[in-house]
Amino acid sequence: MVWSAESWEAKFHLLRRRVAAAPSDRSAWLRVAAESRLVLKTYSTSFFLVTRFLPAEKRRQVDVIYAVVRYPDELVDTFAPAGEEVRTRLQAWQTDYNRALTKNDLRAAVADGVNPFVAAFAMVVRGNRIPEGHYHDFLRAMYRDLEPRSFGSLQELIDEYVYGSAVVVGFFLTHVYGASSPAAFSRALVSAEHLGIALQLTNFARDVSDDQRRGRLYIPQDLLAAAGEQLAVAGNDECRQALSAARRKLAQHADDHYEQAVTGLDAFAADSRAAIDACIRVYRQLNDRILASSGSPSVRHSVPAHQKFLALPASKYWRLPLAYMGWI
Repeated sequence: MVWSAESWEAKFHLLRRRVAAAPSDRSAWLRVAAESRLVLKTYSTSFFLVTRFLPAEKRRQVDVIYAVVRYPDELVDTFAPAGEEVRTRLQAWQTDYNRALTKNDLRAAVADGVNPFVAAFAMVVRGNRIPEGHYHDFLRAMYRDLEPRSFGSLQELIDEYVYGSAVVVGFFLTHVYGASSPAAFSRALVSAEHLGIALQLTNFARDVSDDQRRGRLYIPQDLLAAAGEQLAVAGNDECRQALSAARRKLAQHADDHYEQAVTGLDAFAADSRAAIDACIRVYRQLNDRILASSGSPSVRHSVPAHQKFLALPASKYWRLPLAYMGWI
């Protein structure tokens, strides 16, 4: 289920009114966080589930982070109006971010015309001392999707795209999750970097067919060449075989990064580890399905709900009904 551009705009309008009517900045924050929670629940069942294991205030901040990365991603992936219109919307969103950083509170930012999600995210940035440039790095990756190109190697893909699309998002989350000690924070960031890369590579491997329809190919050319054929010269069957083999190779690289992410789990604050560990386990299930597949790259793999639940900590199951009732 995805929302139309009109649905997003309607939600923005309603949320502006609700923020304006809030009696305090805290009340305004809670209203934006609640709407952000709905964004996450609508768009990502898996991430919604695992983040319910966080403490309440961390959970709200993660919900807001998800909302401000989801909307730009929807702009470039789903709405598909004329390219310049998308670019204009992205530029307006980025301008809102810059303006929000100059405001002292959420209501003042929204009163000045800033999107409520962006205004709330600016509070998360300031409150957790997240480097302001990280979100610009994320938006640069979104701009790159407006002019798709191929990547020669995996390292080029990571450096020129994945860093902005996923790694910095992991950095946002790490600042919210916190570290087990000040000295452990750098290790937590390294773990988050590996996890961000792993999650993005898994998504690329899963979405080969969808991305091709958008005129994109994130599997690096060197992996395709190693699979036996260049797409430009391969016949249909050979092309599918090469893509399938290259997709599995990409998933293998993802698995290596999941393994590296696990080694840094202890660097995170104790009250965040269950959510991070569950995230690794759930998404690694999807990656394992891709690794085990030898079928057509047009098959979009997914993990059944009951198998996702098996990857979650049994001691936390009681939280899941509360999550779906809207209590957490």
